[in-house]
Amino acid sequence: MTSSVTPQQLSTSMITQNNTPTTKSEPESSEFRITLMVIYSVVLLCGTVSLSLMMHILKSSAASATSITVFNLIFAHFIFLLTVPFRIYYYVTNEWKLGIEWCKTVSAMIHIHMYVSFLLYMIILVTRLWPHYCRARQVESLGRMQALIGSVVLWVIVLIVVSCIIFRFYGKTEENKNSTHCFHFAESMNSAKELNYILSILVIVVGVVLTALQANVLWTLYKRDRQGCRSQQDFGAQLKSLCFTLIMLICFVPYHSFRLYYIGQPELEPVNEVLLSLTTFNCLDMLTFLGRRTLHICLRSRTV
Repeated sequence: MTSSVTPQQLSTSMITQNNTPTTKSEPESSEFRITLMVIYSVVLLCGTVSLSLMMHILKSSAASATSITVFNLIFAHFIFLLTVPFRIYYYVTNEWKLGIEWCKTVSAMIHIHMYVSFLLYMIILVTRLWPHYCRARQVESLGRMQALIGSVVLWVIVLIVVSCIIFRFYGKTEENKNSTHCFHFAESMNSAKELNYILSILVIVVGVVLTALQANVLWTLYKRDRQGCRSQQDFGAQLKSLCFTLIMLICFVPYHSFRLYYIGQPELEPVNEVLLSLTTFNCLDMLTFLGRRTLHICLRSRTV
């Protein structure tokens, strides 16, 4: 009696089963959207303030290899912060009407910003650590010219080569082309799983090693002169470098540790987006340069 009903009921039950998860996850997605909206709003506001203050400081400081590297870091933050309002707009409206190409650009920019920042942190840290471990105090002989050439090469690679790769391979699924949603490119990882694993492991290892080396240098300087170490210029510079390593540990290492697991579990994309958004707090790294010297400069410019 029931044999004639079986094929039809089977197909309809499969359709309803496929539809139920999306309705269940709807309230969850709204919570994720609110979380991301708050995080990006804080990053945009505080990041803009810290970059403005840092630009004010750089105007009155002498150009050197380190200051040029810091300027590159500011430029990386600036380009990324230009894309943040589009993310906030999307999480407020839950709809993307600006086209898939701009969606890919905004989505990729957070990764470009993260890895460019990481590379620049490495350059600053290695430059400051090199004299302490190699006893060759001629690192500053890198000079402004080499730093400027390196900057041009870096941004040519980032803005041209990386951009071409993104538009050619990033987010090439049929679902994304006509979708009104954005930042759902988990499928893109399948074509570059090995690269993602290598990058994540590299960030974790380099971050931990540089932090250990930086802590060792600070401890050595502290033991050498416990009383007067705080007044030493070298100790102050190394203390700021420690702040950079802590930013790497706090912002980048936890995300890449999770990413090692996420690469094989693309259904965790909402969690990945939240953790990825936390990496953008490195835009506040310029606050490590603020101190009594900054207050002096700001007050002096006001009196003038």
